[in-house]
Amino acid sequence: SSEQEKKVQVRIKTKGNEIDIKAKSCAARSSNELRNSAVKVLGGHRSGRRYKKPYTRNAYYTASAPGEPPAVRTGILRMSWKPKGESNGKGKYTARIESDVPYAEILEERSKNPRPYKDKIIEDAKPKVIQIFSQLK
Repeated sequence: SSEQEKKVQVRIKTKGNEIDIKAKSCAARSSNELRNSAVKVLGGHRSGRRYKKPYTRNAYYTASAPGEPPAVRTGILRMSWKPKGESNGKGKYTARIESDVPYAEILEERSKNPRPYKDKIIEDAKPKVIQIFSQLK
């Protein structure tokens, strides 16, 4: 009967809305995991040259060696990452992070001695992101 069809359609729509809400939550939580991984990967010790910090007497920092993620000098790049969980409105969800630091892309790709960090961030966050999205099943 048409009454039963209406009930089924309502249940389908309700279930679709529940899945949509869960998927949005997974994208937001995964974006946070990416940000946490960025802070982790862009922190820590490096094995490059040791430099005196400008305008200081006895403060030094160790730069990153070629192929290592950039070393922390000011912490601006490390703390600049903002989580972005996005939806295209058609059931596709994206978890990402972005930085407004102008030299972020230069360090990754366009310098003669690149300091790659993006793939390391993704690899660090990947198990947690997979775990988060597996909750949609």
